[in-house]
Amino acid sequence: MRRSHRLRLFHQMASFQERAASGIMCCGGLAFVLYWSQGHPHSPTLTALNMIAIGIDCTSGSHTFTYAALDRDLRLVNLAEIDLDGLAATISAEGIARIAVNAPSHVNAGVVRKRLASKRGDTHGVRGAEIREAEHDLHARGISVTPTPRLEALCQGWVQLGFGLYRRLEDLNFKPFPADDSPRQWLETHPHAGFCALLGRLPLSKPSLEGRLQRALALFERGVRIHDPMAFLEEITRHRLLHGLLPMEVVLTSEQLDAILAAYTAWLTEAKPHEVSQLGNKQEGFITLPVPQLQEKY
Repeated sequence: MRRSHRLRLFHQMASFQERAASGIMCCGGLAFVLYWSQGHPHSPTLTALNMIAIGIDCTSGSHTFTYAALDRDLRLVNLAEIDLDGLAATISAEGIARIAVNAPSHVNAGVVRKRLASKRGDTHGVRGAEIREAEHDLHARGISVTPTPRLEALCQGWVQLGFGLYRRLEDLNFKPFPADDSPRQWLETHPHAGFCALLGRLPLSKPSLEGRLQRALALFERGVRIHDPMAFLEEITRHRLLHGLLPMEVVLTSEQLDAILAAYTAWLTEAKPHEVSQLGNKQEGFITLPVPQLQEKY
């Protein structure tokens, strides 16, 4: 099927946005990966020979992560739920070059507050200043973000889970990207901003069927070797739709998509570092995104 026709089919699917069951989720795990990696079964075993990038989403649960692993050829070799100890054991045992995490790496250090206060000549009552510089930049571009507080204790549970992960990565000798003197590096990313950057616009609703297909298609078009999401639409017939016989088991969850986007961003920093950009500062941390330059507005 030609790319133009595939994209036209996808845009037709977007019209289902108001009617789609936004809470539909699919099962994860290794068996799911075998279908999604272009339909070619392969061993999900991670080895130093073929593994260079991992993406981690911290929002899936109070004590677990969703993680995705991509090899040098952008094949999805693992996609699973795992706790911190299990993740640390996997990372320490394998030759992983890059890890991208969907969680703030630092608390808010007041950089934006100080800058706004200096412009207004007032150190009190500065609204919209309790936010990191990178988050403020994304917000100014029309991308929704969750501001990071000044104290770790004030952060949401998933953010605190991320802080714990970063500390564990430091213990495993991972250094913040870019670090020319270290073969093992971690980076913070922001999947929603990443998908905005890849699509050149705000994506469709994250939990909706069409939103998940759109995100999967954005990754597929960039060369990530998952099952072609357009195949789902090609299987929709009047009979199947009337009887609810849709292959929902092949639709990735929003957490899985975020983890794969993070893994793709990590892969780029190793394979094509000129195709990523960073926002932020050393004091509050940088957010790395999978495009060389962001648009002014989304």
